[in-house]
Order: sequence, then C-alpha cells, then structure tokens
Amino acid sequence: MSFGQGGPSWGPGESRTPDWAALADASAARARRRKWMLIGGGAVATAAVAAIVATAVITTGGGGASGSDKNASELPAPADLPSESSAPGPSFSSVAPPPPPDPKDYIADEKKDKGPVTVDAFFPGRKLTMGDRVYAKGATARTADCATTTQGALGGILDGNGCDQVIRATYSKDGIAVTIGLAVFGTEAEARKAAQQASGGIASLSGSGVPTFCRGGSVCRRTANSYGRYAYFTVGGYTNGKNVTTASRNVYAVGDDLTDFTFRQIRHRGEGQASAAAGAPVT
Repeated sequence: MSFGQGGPSWGPGESRTPDWAALADASAARARRRKWMLIGGGAVATAAVAAIVATAVITTGGGGASGSDKNASELPAPADLPSESSAPGPSFSSVAPPPPPDPKDYIADEKKDKGPVTVDAFFPGRKLTMGDRVYAKGATARTADCATTTQGALGGILDGNGCDQVIRATYSKDGIAVTIGLAVFGTEAEARKAAQQASGGIASLSGSGVPTFCRGGSVCRRTANSYGRYAYFTVGGYTNGKNVTTASRNVYAVGDDLTDFTFRQIRHRGEGQASAAAGAPVT
C-alpha cells in the first residue's frame, strides 16, 4: 500500500484492509508541521509589532533628544514672560505718629485742666459704693477761703502754697464718719509740697444726718496725699466721740476707701480730658 494526495492506494495482490497504524503516523506528522508553522508565524508577527512601536516612539519624540527639543520650543520666549509692574507700590511715612497724651498732664497744671471744679464733679451721687461696702453721703461744702476748712497749722500751709479752693464731703457708716478735703492748686509742685508739709489737718464737716465728730479733743485718724494739682486730706473717727487707736481697723478701712475713691476721681478726670484731646482734630 502507498499513500498519495488522494489517500491510500493498493497494488495488485495487496489486501484492501487499511493499515491503521500507518494512517495514524501520517496524521501525526501533518499535525506537527501545522504546529511549527503557527509558532513561526506568531514570532514573526510579534517582531513586526515591536518594530512598529519602536518606530512610532522615535517618530513622535517620546523619549529621544528630538522630543526634548520640541517641548523646549513650546515655552514662551523671554519677551513673552510677564515683566515687573510699573504701578507704584505702597508707601509708608517715615514720620512716627505722636504719642498719645499723658492723662496726668491734664491734671498737673491749671492751664490744661479745664474741667469743672465742683462738689459733684468729684463726689457725685448720694452714696459711695466700694466693693460690697456702701457709705452714706453727708454734708458737702466748697470755699475759696482754704484756711477756714482746716485745724492747726494746715491752713497756713495751704495758703502758703497757693491754694485756690477746698471742697469737702463727709461719708458715714455704722457709727464711723470721715471727711475728705480736696485742696486745689495751680500746679502739681504746689500740691505736692502742701501734702508733704501737712501738719494739723482738715476740719471735720458734720450735718445731713452726721453728728459732730473729731472735735473737742477726741483722737481721730488723719491722712495727707496729692496727685496732680490736687492735695487731699482726711479726718475720720467715731461719731460717739470714742478715740481711734491702731486697732480701729474699721475706721482705717473707711478712710482708705475714701482716699482711694478720691484718687480714682482725679485720675479719671485726667483720662477724660486726654481722651478728648486725642480725638480732637489737629490744628
């Protein structure tokens, strides 16, 4: 038996039964030839695709020198970049602003201290509240005859330093009364000197519900202070005539509250006038 293109053929005298083993060998040989042809064709196709991709990369400049040159050529020329603005920048004055007015300047000299000098300007209302302590306001008085408001040598000291007037006010609480006398001078130096030279004291002021106190030889507490062109003096004690001792803390407390309040009033007077001056237009 032989094989041709049309299949098996038999010669004379040969059996017409197919040789199945030979047929199987021939079929396997044909399958092997097709497999190798497919593998070879795939390799050729892969190589062709790689060549096409490489050619495209080189052509578009994706990673070569020609690509870098193209990107650089797309940047704007130096003349196209924005230049510095010709508009003027902010300017600042080299002159420092004037310092704010000192409140004490407005209570240190009568030329600047233009506020009203009255009882209500310094001791307003009908009572005085300091923290949780409330004092009833008693009699008040104002006079230009400074010496008549004093006891002992203080009258001559006030007149000798140019005292213009004295305002007095009395406050009381629980059988204790304190009179404060505010002496007004032309300058701070005059007021300071009067307070430093103080001897004797301010005379107590009774009335408006407060009986006479600190008269007739009873021992009372006296103080003297100054701030700006104002000197202020206190006299305080018991309304029943009892003598004040160093153990009389309640008397000291009332006197301290009253002197502290008076100091605040004088300072507030300076702050108000300084604030008004700062807000006024410059002429």
